[in-house]
Amino acid sequence: MIRQCTEHGYFRGGSCPQCEHPGRYVLDDVREEKLGRFVSGSLRHFPASAGVEMDECGWVDLNALCDVMKNRYRWMRKEHLYALVESDEKGRYEIRGRLIRARYGHSVNVDLDYRESDFPYVYYGASPEEVDVLLENGIFPIKQRYVHLSTSYEKAAEVALVHTESPVILQIDAQKARTDGLSLKLATDYIVLAEKIPPEYLFVVED
Repeated sequence: MIRQCTEHGYFRGGSCPQCEHPGRYVLDDVREEKLGRFVSGSLRHFPASAGVEMDECGWVDLNALCDVMKNRYRWMRKEHLYALVESDEKGRYEIRGRLIRARYGHSVNVDLDYRESDFPYVYYGASPEEVDVLLENGIFPIKQRYVHLSTSYEKAAEVALVHTESPVILQIDAQKARTDGLSLKLATDYIVLAEKIPPEYLFVVED
């Protein structure tokens, strides 16, 4: 559920996490999920099929997206799109003026124009079955435009636990990779994007 606190803005749950005020109702769980799935698909995977135009950096006209969503969901209001974006704890999307885009997770071919990450090391969680292959061949995107890396060991483990019960965490020497000309883009405080990570920059983090 998404609600709005008059002091702290949109939030998810029953009360504002900062002041515990119940706030104003905006979206229930069912409608939040419907809109969230459509926004994710439109901004990451099938903009043309959704009926919107995406530029080379992943930006879509916000009003155009709203119009498409209103045609699909008659109850939808523009506020709902802002509420989805601003209450999202994972920072999946960003709005800049009249434009909106997904920060990460694309399968369409985009060239995200983020600044270079300055983390000396970043991390990637894998299953035990994958590790030897990754150490030999490197990390390449599968069904996505970019490899998604984490800025901390803990975040990498958290992501990997979704797919495996016993994640192995690989450390990437990001500083050396950048020196050698690889681009590592900072999408959020926790996510770094790369087109590939060759094996020479990978090391297993021992427990």
